[in-house]
Amino acid sequence: MSDETLKRTNLYEWHVAHGGRMVPFAGWEMPVQYPTGPTEEHHATRNAAGLFDIDHMAQFSVSGADAEAYLNHVSTWDTTLMQVNDAHYALLCYDDGTIVDDIYLYRLPNRWFVALNASNREKDLKWMQSHTDGFDVTVTDVSDETYMMALQGPKAIEILQKVTEVSMEGVPRFTVAEGEVAGIPTLISRTGYTGEDGVELFFDASRALEMWETLLKVGEPLGLKPVGLAARDSLRFEPSFPLYGHEISAEVTPIEARLGWALKLNKPFIGRDAILKVKLEGPKKLLVGFEMVDKGVPREHYPVAVNGEIVGEVVTGIFAPTAGKFAGHAYVPAKFAKVGTKIQIEIRGKLKEAVIIRRPFYRPAYK
Repeated sequence: MSDETLKRTNLYEWHVAHGGRMVPFAGWEMPVQYPTGPTEEHHATRNAAGLFDIDHMAQFSVSGADAEAYLNHVSTWDTTLMQVNDAHYALLCYDDGTIVDDIYLYRLPNRWFVALNASNREKDLKWMQSHTDGFDVTVTDVSDETYMMALQGPKAIEILQKVTEVSMEGVPRFTVAEGEVAGIPTLISRTGYTGEDGVELFFDASRALEMWETLLKVGEPLGLKPVGLAARDSLRFEPSFPLYGHEISAEVTPIEARLGWALKLNKPFIGRDAILKVKLEGPKKLLVGFEMVDKGVPREHYPVAVNGEIVGEVVTGIFAPTAGKFAGHAYVPAKFAKVGTKIQIEIRGKLKEAVIIRRPFYRPAYK
């Protein structure tokens, strides 16, 4: 995709003015890092707080008398278990059990709200709308008018509480509340993708700069920093959260991706029978976490070998700042997926020693 066709968020000018290094990502021009660098941004989020422009992500509104039943049909989670103002991670799957996308479901008083991956926006909308037959439901893409921002870290709630009258003590993890933040009507979700406590905020896109600058000003004394895509990747990797196009895709099932906890196999949904077959028969391949033993930087698509024979490939390779090691995720045949198995990563034509370790690399700190 050429630079001329890349989309820009409403904070593009702010990012550029503050030294953000802009790169193409999922059809958008996004900041990969700021002058302090991704390692400092990563540690700031783990130790204090980070602010993320994630408006490239997609948001759909699902409404109608059958909204709950429809979402129960297309998603892997049991929506009948969700109370009003609950939020939950789920998957959309094809008939063959492979993954359309991973999503977040939000049950609001008068509608459902869904957050999805940026690169899948058009595909997901077509897929979801193609499965509405027989349901009184409307799926609407509200991405352009809705802004999405994340405030994450051990001091995130303290910072947010300075600019909202919503009592965050009454908003437990994985629930949402509606109220004003910095005077802006906002859907406040006690969720995130960093392994820290915090919130994701949804509000009118025209007020993005106002929200961003207010939060940074209030949070700066507590260590809040803007965070780019590089640190966002390392922050989601350490607690082993999957990223579409890497750990999950139309090439793998939730069982292979170790996402069984996001499934409710006791109810029907699209792809359920195929997924159940994989679970009962046993997956042929599995996602594993590994750390490097030899010096070397693992990268996506690097071959993975066992006893010198190529058996799989790296799907995420990274330096994990909190863990202080080079590590990654890879798919390997199930027989080689045991913790402690010695593997090799082919780096620039040479096999470098690594070992499969227990995931996650960092245990989420929130209670």
